[in-house]
Amino acid sequence: MATLGQAWGARLVALAMLGLLAGCAAEIEPEKTGTVYPETLALMQSMNMERGAPIFVRIIKQDSRLEVWKQDRTGAFRLLKSYAICHFSGALGPKKAEGDHQAPEGFYWIGRNQMNPHSREYLSFNLGYPNAYDRSYGRTGDSLMVHGGCRSVGCYAMTNEQMEEIFGLAHEAFAGGQDRFQVQALPFRMTADALDQHRADVNAPFWQNLKQGTDYFDRSAQPPEVQVCNGRYVFDAQTALTSMGAGGNCTRL
Repeated sequence: MATLGQAWGARLVALAMLGLLAGCAAEIEPEKTGTVYPETLALMQSMNMERGAPIFVRIIKQDSRLEVWKQDRTGAFRLLKSYAICHFSGALGPKKAEGDHQAPEGFYWIGRNQMNPHSREYLSFNLGYPNAYDRSYGRTGDSLMVHGGCRSVGCYAMTNEQMEEIFGLAHEAFAGGQDRFQVQALPFRMTADALDQHRADVNAPFWQNLKQGTDYFDRSAQPPEVQVCNGRYVFDAQTALTSMGAGGNCTRL
């Protein structure tokens, strides 16, 4: 038979074990999903948008803006929120090589597996650079992000408060059934005047190609489906079929 001292000793050991377990449980943080702020929820309501409706993101380097567009109940995408980009490195023009400190330009798709709630830069999502277009030109680099932390070399950095909401908007769109969302990373507003101002730039043909994608959106109020055919972005099925018929090679992004 156990002595009274042994019984108390066993009880103390059990209590200590419970305390350790409770301590471990307290250290397990819930998965970060971001937060859509009340004023943005009110804005959605005023714009006839479901909370879990699809989104797409547009980045404008020259303006240092990141825009979140969201589908309303008519099916059209409308600008929901615009955020000031805290920092990006490099100049106008696409990223071409590892270490060039350029932030990417082009059309990218973000799936759930590209969202990082455990990022060292608060929260982030991977742009998926290099995509099929980038690879067709031998462009190199990886881990190009949109992230918090307000500092960047080759990425688009936001404040933590901004990234909390951007991440939350993406999370809620995924929860609402969206499989992936598009990011349009652009050098400037893709107007005819802007392109004319940059017509002597070595990147002018590339930017003309990007404008075809934004023109598609302006006509349809829908983010375009995107293929890469013969080293060009293609935004409509007929052009892709023509490229394929001419012996071209197309890859859907």
